[in-house]
Amino acid sequence: MAKKTECIAMLLAGGQGSRLGVLTQNIAKPAVPYGGKYRIIDFPLSNCVNSGIYTVGVLTQYQPLELNGYIGNGGPWDLDRADGGVHILSPYQQIKGTEWYKGTANAIYQNIQFIDRYNPQYVAILSGDHIYKMDYAKMLQFHKEKDAACTIAMLEVPWEEASRFGLMFVDDDGRITAFEEKPKNPKSNKASMGVYMFTWEKLRQYLIDDENDPESSNDFGKNVIPAMHEAGERLFAYGFDGYWKDVGTIDSLWEANLDLLNPKVNIDLSDTSWKIYGRGTNSAPQYIADSAVVENSIVTAGSEIEGKIDYSVLFNDVVVEEGAYVDYSIVMPGAVIKKGAVVQYAMIAENAVIEEGAVVGENPEKCENLDGWGVSVVGPNVVVGENAKVKAQSMISEDVKEGETV
Repeated sequence: MAKKTECIAMLLAGGQGSRLGVLTQNIAKPAVPYGGKYRIIDFPLSNCVNSGIYTVGVLTQYQPLELNGYIGNGGPWDLDRADGGVHILSPYQQIKGTEWYKGTANAIYQNIQFIDRYNPQYVAILSGDHIYKMDYAKMLQFHKEKDAACTIAMLEVPWEEASRFGLMFVDDDGRITAFEEKPKNPKSNKASMGVYMFTWEKLRQYLIDDENDPESSNDFGKNVIPAMHEAGERLFAYGFDGYWKDVGTIDSLWEANLDLLNPKVNIDLSDTSWKIYGRGTNSAPQYIADSAVVENSIVTAGSEIEGKIDYSVLFNDVVVEEGAYVDYSIVMPGAVIKKGAVVQYAMIAENAVIEEGAVVGENPEKCENLDGWGVSVVGPNVVVGENAKVKAQSMISEDVKEGETV
């Protein structure tokens, strides 16, 4: 019998992230850049080490190469450990040979042998595509105090947004009495965050039973947790009131980046008491020219700014030439915005080039048809030609010719 570990984490990072379009054509969603210097996966990994969880399995599947390379040996998160540490778990390495992960529960099922190696009392199941700071140790303590089989992190959301979430009904003791899965007319606003704490002995058996059910879609929210509830297991909701954002869509990723500039939003990445770790760049310090105007923005190391930046997030090694204007936008590593170009309400992916005089995106206040307005996205390595125009809500995956409107 292996030495018993109190708690390990399993981080689900294999999703395709199709709603992020061109941003995830060649990389997994958790590897998408965020906040000027991070990747999305930095948040659950940092939460683990800050919570004292030093054994983490990262389950990858879709386009894993960049994510695997980014995590490496786990050094930036203090997870390069001989006992525990971070482990990349791809489907081809697991107990059913080359079978792809069929669902969130099946992904954990295929890694039962890995979990058993550490003989944990508890297992945290985490998502790789949320931006938040959370102390899993406090959630584990709550789980133990309630003698729970499963504890689900819960966030009260605005009623007008509740239909987007899996919802829970909770009694005065915090016990979950019923569920609603994305109802049209919600009767609860207590949303599941997709962060679970399980007693491993219980979960292990339910995973096996779920795998043996040919009718199951092998999903935690749809199958395993409802099965535990129907069997009368002790299921509890753990209240969370901090910042949390599911960045699975273009709009939510754009908003989450700009939230860093909003003093009314409670997410402070400079707080050293709960540091978010990541694999830093080797870029030189940023250069801000005399001609530059930078207002209420994040500009990361290695960037060269000669134009005007307002309410935007610029990653490392971005170039904004003189006369260019970037407004309410996210510009990812290595992108170039040339003279006289305008980028507004847009996301420019890694190493894209916006040529002179081009316009990407539209200001909603000047848009005649708001129903057709949305954030514009230019994909990695794409060139938008001189004087070309990219309209609102466009998703550009191929070069745009000079003077063309798309």
